[in-house]
Amino acid sequence: MTLAANPDARFGRIAFLSTPTPDARAARDALIERYEHVEPEEADVIVALGGDGFMLQTLHRFMGTGKPIYGMNRGSVGFLMNDFSVFNLHGRLAVAEASIVHPLLMEVADRDGARASARAINEVSLLRQSYQAAKMRISIDGTERLDLLAGDGALVATPVGSTAYNLSAHGPILPLDAPMLALTPISAFRPRGWRGALLPDQARVTIDILEPDKRPVAAVADHFELRHVRSVDVAMDHATNLVLLHDPGHSLNERILREQFGY
Repeated sequence: MTLAANPDARFGRIAFLSTPTPDARAARDALIERYEHVEPEEADVIVALGGDGFMLQTLHRFMGTGKPIYGMNRGSVGFLMNDFSVFNLHGRLAVAEASIVHPLLMEVADRDGARASARAINEVSLLRQSYQAAKMRISIDGTERLDLLAGDGALVATPVGSTAYNLSAHGPILPLDAPMLALTPISAFRPRGWRGALLPDQARVTIDILEPDKRPVAAVADHFELRHVRSVDVAMDHATNLVLLHDPGHSLNERILREQFGY
């Protein structure tokens, strides 16, 4: 039986979206049977059913609309998600805590001079495309800081993304409200002891590819990839707000803090 939208609820009109997996589709069907579903364009809030990958896709899809996203885990890890339940959804939304995050803007020039841009919620990664180590030069706000980084690549991560690929590459975990970016090498060969840098989130990172024809490099912003790049600029897009909703006691900031203590 479908319940009418509660006019007193914080978010009355809800759109339910899911991945095509059986668990996620079954969860969506159960929620639509219990609550009124509207099209995303008409919704006050988007409920995303899946895993972290689907949450990132949903955030990208509605980037710039201001619509908050409330995720429920029907995937595996579910770091960005809330626990799944069909009960008391209006009540959960009414007391949900909002986390506002900003994406990175990646601007790329490839070997043919073509330019492209994309946004990343987690990180922008530069990755070698061949058996040879990538060679890169790194500048911050127009000043060269590292004349040679040789290795598998490098990444620039937001606080949200600091617990993802960045952490796997031994980068630092950043609190959600820290006005910082993590610049982290990936399997650095030279300089051997360089562990990366913490940068203010107003910084502009420029990475130039050395020997791009001999040592090709791909640039990746979340799920957008461009190969054979020559230079990449990365900066936080403070003008774009993304709103994630979490149950009290399970905010994104709390989850990031827990990661620092290993649970």
